[in-house]
Amino acid sequence: MWKLTRMVTATLRLEARGYHAAPGDGAPTGLYGFHHLKTAGGFRHFVEEAIERSAELVKYISSMPNAADIIRAMDEISDTVCSVVDSAELCRNTHPDREYVEEANKASLRINEYLHYLNTNYSLYTAVKKAEHEGHLLTDEARRAAKNLRIDFEKGGIHLPGEKLDRVNQLNIEITQLCRQFSENIIDDPGYVDVFPASRVPKHLRHLCKPIHHSSSGESTGLLKSRNQMKVKGSRLITEPSALSSILQCTSDEEVRKLAYIKGNSVPHANSGILDKLIAARHELAQMVGYKNYADFVVKQNMASSSELVVSFLHEMSDIVKDKADEEFKAILSIKRESSGQSCADLEPWDEAYYTALMKSSVFDLDSSVVASYFPLPQCIEGMKMLSRSLFNVILSCIPMSPGESWHPDVLKMSLHHPEEGNLGILYLDLYSREGKYPGCAHFAIRGGRRISDMEYQLPVVALVCNFVGSSNSSFTRLNHWEVETLFHEFGHALHSLFSRTDYQHFSGTRAVLDLAETPSNLFEYYAWDFRVLKTFAKHYSTGETIPRKLVESMQSARKMFAATELQRQIFYALVDQTLFGEQAASTRDTSSVVADLKRRYTSWKHVEGTHWQLRFSHLLNYGAGYYSYLYAKCFAATIWKNLCQEDPLSSACGTTLRTKFLQHGGGKEPADLLIDLVGNGILKKCDGGGIVPDISSLCEEMNLVEDAKLKGNRNTVLGE
Repeated sequence: MWKLTRMVTATLRLEARGYHAAPGDGAPTGLYGFHHLKTAGGFRHFVEEAIERSAELVKYISSMPNAADIIRAMDEISDTVCSVVDSAELCRNTHPDREYVEEANKASLRINEYLHYLNTNYSLYTAVKKAEHEGHLLTDEARRAAKNLRIDFEKGGIHLPGEKLDRVNQLNIEITQLCRQFSENIIDDPGYVDVFPASRVPKHLRHLCKPIHHSSSGESTGLLKSRNQMKVKGSRLITEPSALSSILQCTSDEEVRKLAYIKGNSVPHANSGILDKLIAARHELAQMVGYKNYADFVVKQNMASSSELVVSFLHEMSDIVKDKADEEFKAILSIKRESSGQSCADLEPWDEAYYTALMKSSVFDLDSSVVASYFPLPQCIEGMKMLSRSLFNVILSCIPMSPGESWHPDVLKMSLHHPEEGNLGILYLDLYSREGKYPGCAHFAIRGGRRISDMEYQLPVVALVCNFVGSSNSSFTRLNHWEVETLFHEFGHALHSLFSRTDYQHFSGTRAVLDLAETPSNLFEYYAWDFRVLKTFAKHYSTGETIPRKLVESMQSARKMFAATELQRQIFYALVDQTLFGEQAASTRDTSSVVADLKRRYTSWKHVEGTHWQLRFSHLLNYGAGYYSYLYAKCFAATIWKNLCQEDPLSSACGTTLRTKFLQHGGGKEPADLLIDLVGNGILKKCDGGGIVPDISSLCEEMNLVEDAKLKGNRNTVLGE
């Protein structure tokens, strides 16, 4: 019914219930501004009031009012339930107080149980079909909402007989629980290796380590010199993803890299069985509601329309990038042999990050610590403010929290304000790493925007969560440039939500089809690389010097140096995702053998036996069968940047066009219409079967793959593809 996992009286009353603006005037409020959440136990009241209000609306809808009121009441149910789901999800992932986390977990489970009741309520389904039938009485956005709601009901099995519908509900509950356990295992079991002596770990990485001493209590999983080194100080390297990335890139000791790579890509072991169960449950669910497989179940309502079209697109991309990726592989192998003095040395997966960084540093005279010195985190936040002001003529400014509103002292609250339109929404920034927190970077919706009346609009509230090392009390937090790019990526998501002005929260911000939703975030990555943008905020942490143009040009050149390898990796990830959730083989294959086979076929790199990279690929959860969306977005963003932004990326004309033709519509318009209206017909291609693929020419041009793309096009012509 409602896609809540997407980042989900006698006359009709529309309400914005339970939320206070929390202006920071000293008046106490609850977590995120919800008055229910003044205590952890408030989640229980939050859930029960949401269920009570939803029941009122269900009763009203069952009386079959006019089409417009049906859709608005349905959207209020969705908004009421989403406010619980979204706030519980953010709390579960970020709150340092275990009592809050546990209550948020209970609230999430309780509201999801109620969702299954809503999803199987035939009177609601009948009302939605009535509204869709009377579409001539509705606005374009309302007609789109009616159609989407009807399809969501049917994907939930509403049309099935009772026994089968019960099984669909059981599968949905099972899938939710499996996804939750998968995520918790990633946090609980990040893996580690013990390194002796501690000097084998570079000094600038020792903040990622825990000091240890070798003892005789048992063998340690790590690098042990001999039993006579019992008192030697060592380092325990935790191999969670961000730490593993730094270890692989900066550690010259190949044995340390190897053990870290193997350990980091083989945990958590418990997820092996969970992933198998998740794949099986999703496949059974898809088939029960009339789809060939889960990939088609996910893709059908997206622009791509079918998993076959997605796989065809990925194969085309793979063919185009293969030759250049192979050339890059040979270059990395050459530098390893030259550096190690071993002319027959093989290139291993744990070598890639180290030797590519070494080559970039050598060729372009780049030092990552020098680059980071121009990106103190406070200045990067100033960059977000500058972009808001220059592009959109809006002020992004820090405002005080009300008592009880925040979940950690490091969290900042910011408002987005237009001089004529007033407040546009609220953005929380939770940017620093801490124990027990969600390990990645993400945009969390807290409240979606929707129209309450002709005079009132419910403003969006979102949180941007990252895991940068440091704290708000430290003046030394400086970001690596990939972290700056990540921050701007998530900021693109946040702006999509904050500028959204849809009538229904069902379409607010990133609640668009999956293969459109990543486009603004990918577009804003470009702003992290353009010197005209960087010079406005990238200042040296101690001298205040503006980042030199020459340094930025070196960074840009280094970025292109192994771009084909990175693109090939993303294609591989997407193919793994499509394969795991696509057609299921008659004889069961374990997921590791599937991944190993795809890696050998579609990348230049070998698979390391005993590793299970997919066991902590969390995108298999919320993006299951939809990871290809990142590649769609990458292509769309390349075209938008080239045609609209590149000439003057900070112009208000560019910002106005982005806002009025794209961002403010969220998912409320047909995605193809949005993209074509933004930059013209050249951004996508409509295929014979009804699906849509991006035009890849701008991305190929950007990556110097134009000749490869032309050759591929010629081959397709010859083969009649």
